[in-house]
Amino acid sequence: MKVIDQGVCAAKGFLAGACHCGIRKNQSKDDLALIYSQSLCQCAAVYTSNKVKAAPLKVTKKHLENGMAQAIIVNSGNANACNETEMESANREAQCAADFLKCEKENVIVASTGVIGQPLPISCIEENIQQIKLGNDQSFKASQAILTTDTIEKSIAVEFEINGVVCHMGGICKGSGMIHPNMGTMLAFITTDCNISSNLLEECLKENVKKTFNRISVDGDTSTNDMCVVMANGMALNAPVTKKTDSFTVFKQALRFVMEELAKKIAADGEGAGKFLTCTVKGAKTEQDAQTLAMSVCSSSLLKAAMFGSDANWGRVMCALGYAGVDFDPEMVDIYFKYKDQVIQCCKDGKALDFDEEKAKDILSQNEIEIISDLKQGDQQVSCWGCDLTYDYVKINGDYRT
Repeated sequence: MKVIDQGVCAAKGFLAGACHCGIRKNQSKDDLALIYSQSLCQCAAVYTSNKVKAAPLKVTKKHLENGMAQAIIVNSGNANACNETEMESANREAQCAADFLKCEKENVIVASTGVIGQPLPISCIEENIQQIKLGNDQSFKASQAILTTDTIEKSIAVEFEINGVVCHMGGICKGSGMIHPNMGTMLAFITTDCNISSNLLEECLKENVKKTFNRISVDGDTSTNDMCVVMANGMALNAPVTKKTDSFTVFKQALRFVMEELAKKIAADGEGAGKFLTCTVKGAKTEQDAQTLAMSVCSSSLLKAAMFGSDANWGRVMCALGYAGVDFDPEMVDIYFKYKDQVIQCCKDGKALDFDEEKAKDILSQNEIEIISDLKQGDQQVSCWGCDLTYDYVKINGDYRT
């Protein structure tokens, strides 16, 4: 497997494009994007666990009942959620994409992100979609158009071989705030030219999302609009992947890599974030125990605030482990802070060590930090990803709607 360029356009037969249609007042920012496959795709998706689901998700779930799709239309600046016209607007958004692309409405996936509770000005989309110029070099433009409070675009692409045939996979995503497990204000769109059956594609996506997007946290909130979609058009012309052979393993590894890279980019770009945190729990009895504990540390507002202040307050790590609801022996826990090859141990067997505060401060002043908790009770290890909690997070969200 090799990392390549072009994001969602890396795979054969996929085009993308974007324009400013007028949802956002800022005319310099695109707010409408399209991703289109020149042939019909096998498709799988996962959605937010939030009980409140926006209309685009409902329309998309209906359109994907047959596991097929050909296009994705995404608008930013408005979530099209919790308003009286949301279903009508979502259906009109799908129809105008279908008309523009000359495909069936039922083969269009609809996604929206932005402010909740305000009607989507659907006429802006219908009147301006013609401005989009599709191309196989427009992934970056599309990835920028789907952003909200994100500060950077997020994309990745790889090539890999299936039975000697080169296949490609690429993805773009958005997400910065309202991020927590079981998805979180995030949209992720992944394309591949690999020929793989819909049931294996769905299984692969669901298994990988648990170990990637469900292992990040920014602020503990989960949105109404989250979705992750994978489209496979088979244009690489590899022998179809229909069974769990070595070919399936290769595909699953490629998808895991793409999804994990996108997940990390979301965590690193958390609203107001200055530091990217990797929270690792090792020596756990089970993988689920390790994940639950790592997410508890990663989600702790007190721990995140300590990381913002470069304070080696390891007690907050121990506290977050303790309320995670997992059985372990606190008197066996070791805690470390790490930056690259610099490591400092602050806790041994659940008790404080006399550590070098200046060295700890230096490590925690870096923009990438790993927090390691060793339970010494098993052989399972999991890393989850997040960011520090800063003053800017409050500033961004204090007047997000207004």
